[in-house]
Amino acid sequence: MNFVAFERAKQGTGASRRLRNSGRAPGIVYGGATEPQTIEIDHNSLWHALKKEAFHSSVLDMEVAGQTHKVVLRDVQYHPYKQQVLHIDFQRVDDKTKLHLKVPLHFVGAEESPAVKADKCTVNHVMTEINVSCMPSDLPEFITVDLSSLKKGAALHLQDVPLPKGATLVVRGSQKNPVVVAVVPPAVVLEAGAAEAAAAAPAKGKGKKK
Repeated sequence: MNFVAFERAKQGTGASRRLRNSGRAPGIVYGGATEPQTIEIDHNSLWHALKKEAFHSSVLDMEVAGQTHKVVLRDVQYHPYKQQVLHIDFQRVDDKTKLHLKVPLHFVGAEESPAVKADKCTVNHVMTEINVSCMPSDLPEFITVDLSSLKKGAALHLQDVPLPKGATLVVRGSQKNPVVVAVVPPAVVLEAGAAEAAAAAPAKGKGKKK
């Protein structure tokens, strides 16, 4: 994906506010051997780009002053209630340096799994993205996870997620192999059982007439 940014000369809170009022979003690009550079981007174009999953998990081509730079999105600050980007951060990409980035998970096959098809279970996606480390050329836009073999009572853990060539997991926190997908038994079975028990019990307050 590619987008156009413009050099931003004026900085500060007042300048950023005027920039937003003019339909631009302030930002910064940093990293690599070059000094950080303040930029501005057309807000409407940026807003639509941010709705695309690939914009968050791909190496992007950013054109500034006639030159194209390889960057990845690092941070976005949104207005608390307006549909407005307050600030955006990009990091320059070096072809010889590994990236640490979150990659979205695309789940397929759940409806065909024994857990869903036979046992009417619910598949709960505990995680929807994972952290990976890889070279920019190996960065996947997303990772497909096949759930067609899930069974009742089973769970898919982080170490079970198939990674593309060149990518390794980046695990943070005390849990080294957290649950990615959990299988939840159908609640309707429990409700039906409770209803049958209630129907079999004698009705309260109803005795023989004297």
